[in-house]
Amino acid sequence: MEKILTEKEQTVLDKLVMLFVLDKMEIPLTEDSILDICSVKNAWIKNYMDCKAIIHDMTESNLLYRLGNGDEGKELYSLTYEGRECLSYLYRRIPFETRENISQYLQINKLNVKSSQEYTATYNKNEDGSYNVILRIYEPLISVPMFELKIKAPSRQSANEAIHKWKSTAPAIYESIYEKLINID
Repeated sequence: MEKILTEKEQTVLDKLVMLFVLDKMEIPLTEDSILDICSVKNAWIKNYMDCKAIIHDMTESNLLYRLGNGDEGKELYSLTYEGRECLSYLYRRIPFETRENISQYLQINKLNVKSSQEYTATYNKNEDGSYNVILRIYEPLISVPMFELKIKAPSRQSANEAIHKWKSTAPAIYESIYEKLINID
């Protein structure tokens, strides 16, 4: 039978779960990635808004630190020394089954999470009915894009197609452009 936690105990558990996720990921995560992993795709932190508040509480408490300049939500969050220390003392408060679920999920999805943060794409509509598609590549520890490509698409459908193809073709496109423009002797 599962123990019913008080609100305070649940908040502590939710914070420990988030610390555990960040520790197991081994790379900084965007706020969207943290919310997606902890609250949307998994119910490890049941309330989405609580999850969002926890990120900011732990940043202010110096358990997480924020990297970046706030460019389009690309700020990255990672554990501080204090966050790692806190987790090392208290991780056993996270139920074993939850720790196992988190470890399994992250082992399977780590590369997908990483690539979703590294290869991003957005579009916006122009006055003439066309769409500007903005394709970006980020390095894992840097919140400013290392590569950005803007193209004009004639329709929303073609903009969506470009965005869909970007995730799988970004590395090859970047490599091709880089080789053609940059002399690496």
